[in-house]
Amino acid sequence: MPSLWKRITFSVASVLCVGSVVLLVVALSTERWVTGRILCKTGAEIVNASHPELEQFIGDIYYGLFQGGKTKKCGLGNRRSKIYIFPNLVRALNGGLHMMVILFLLVAVGFALVSLSFCIYNARKVPYQSIKGHKGLYLWNFIAALFGALGVLCFLAAVRHHSLTERVANHRENLFVLVVLDDSLDWSFWLGVGSIATHFAVCGVVAMSRIKLPKPEMKKPEEPTVSALDLLY
Repeated sequence: MPSLWKRITFSVASVLCVGSVVLLVVALSTERWVTGRILCKTGAEIVNASHPELEQFIGDIYYGLFQGGKTKKCGLGNRRSKIYIFPNLVRALNGGLHMMVILFLLVAVGFALVSLSFCIYNARKVPYQSIKGHKGLYLWNFIAALFGALGVLCFLAAVRHHSLTERVANHRENLFVLVVLDDSLDWSFWLGVGSIATHFAVCGVVAMSRIKLPKPEMKKPEEPTVSALDLLY
């Protein structure tokens, strides 16, 4: 049976692993990886809009790994539409890179669950193999953080070097050309980054579990001394 300190630290590590899984699942399922502003270039050129009038042709866009949405303003009022990455839009993107992002994040979820199971095991029992103890936890968390980082970096490469937002904005636009004025990484992306940081926090907590706390010393009760005078009485 592990000591109380080890049970506490491995329980904290288990909570952190659960947090990492939750962060990744929420990041995968939400639509706020990127948000930005889009200009309807065609509409602005038709009316020869000047700088103050351009505001009437600026809409917004947001999307995640599976779906999103956009609002375009081309002189006909606000037109909102839903964006679905699969099954058609992914063909217009760098499909291989996009699938790698999803695959890496799913593998990170898998190894986070493996780390969670080993944290629970170490909180309840003393492992008899090193791979089930501290070394194993370092390994699983490192692999989970590595795949999470690969997924995040691949998505960042798609946005910055493959014009991902522009391709998403102009999908199925036959009459109008949309120009991306600016785009930024939103909170869904940063949830993935937070999941990576969580795994390093798990490694820190696991390292703390190896600290040996001093045990309180129990003072022995003093034995009464019997003198020769006490025997006489």
